[in-house]
Amino acid sequence: MTTDQKNLIKATVPVLKENGVLLTDHFYKRMFKHNPELKNVFNMGNQQNKRQQTALAMAILAYAEHIENPAVLMPAIDGIGQKHMSLDIRPEHYLIVGKHLLASISEVLGEAATPQILDAWEVAYNQLAQIMSGHEHKLYSKQVQKQGGWSGWKPFIVKEKIVESSEITSFHLYPTDNGPVADFIPGQYISVRLFIPELNLLQPRQYSISSAPNGEYYRISVKKEVSVNVNPDGIISNRLHDFVNTSDIIEVSAPAGSFTLNTENDHPVVFISGGVGQTPLISMLENLIKSGSKKPKTWIHGCRDKNVHAFKDVIEYWAGEKQEVKKHIFYNQIDEQARSENLYKGWVDLNLLDPEVLSPDAEYYICGPGAFITKHYKELVGRGIKKEAIHFEEFGPQTLQL
Repeated sequence: MTTDQKNLIKATVPVLKENGVLLTDHFYKRMFKHNPELKNVFNMGNQQNKRQQTALAMAILAYAEHIENPAVLMPAIDGIGQKHMSLDIRPEHYLIVGKHLLASISEVLGEAATPQILDAWEVAYNQLAQIMSGHEHKLYSKQVQKQGGWSGWKPFIVKEKIVESSEITSFHLYPTDNGPVADFIPGQYISVRLFIPELNLLQPRQYSISSAPNGEYYRISVKKEVSVNVNPDGIISNRLHDFVNTSDIIEVSAPAGSFTLNTENDHPVVFISGGVGQTPLISMLENLIKSGSKKPKTWIHGCRDKNVHAFKDVIEYWAGEKQEVKKHIFYNQIDEQARSENLYKGWVDLNLLDPEVLSPDAEYYICGPGAFITKHYKELVGRGIKKEAIHFEEFGPQTLQL
């Protein structure tokens, strides 16, 4: 890019801050109108709740702000690239997106979108597409080189379906070819793709792998949405609960994700989760225990009550008989039978814990709703914990990282 083109991109930053979501909303509507086949690739639930539009607007803004040195965005680019790999996004998709994004800039900005601005954004987008597709090519190549690795979608059979709580059920997925499953780093996720008759679409969703690597199967643990009017975001989860049974075959993409367990040091680890957000953390904790890690381990989890508390027994076993982990559990509702040591009433509140629980030398892993992550991230930073020691996983489109 020329210096003049970079200056033109930076000059659009105020417009993107004010009208970014308006632009991306227009973009998605335009793209789905002209390329409706892409509705099978995108999560239509995140279209309805505007999370995807917001995430894209934030990504475009971040790119414009750092157009002089886009390398500083690599952590976010890697997270997006991991998600793209799990959805089987290919270089040809960038051509379609670029065409509709540039057209949307012209249509939304009107006369303000001068030929010079459009030319600058075309160069800028092509540069970003090259960065993204190049990074994703490396991810795909690394994936297929693994034993049992693959790219795209692969059939898996549901061999076990286990109820973990009143809301969460686990599915044990084995490859239909009876071969080994690709290894993964604890904390990563897979995508599952099902046909949804109500939408007449294939729809993908990401689910954290909730077990340590075992070479035989992946376990995902899925929460059922119990509201009367389930939005498209809960359709896949509920279909897994209600219609997918043992011996059924579903399509799965290879493990992906950059929220992963660091095993390269002996620092204590503290896991903080809300609800079904514990699933990637269970994988991390199980891996540490099975590998014989001597890291001090602390488990902090919150949910509504004991009936919805999945993996309660295994955590108690690891904390009690095995004495591998120290646990602190928060229930919104506690009955007399549920009362036990280190059980607290209310939402997860780090201020209720003894100060030594939150060691300044520990690494922290947080997973739950966006507001949950934000609250505890700020709390830890306020206690002097280094930001680089705090890791979090945001279910759905990436906005907190951006």
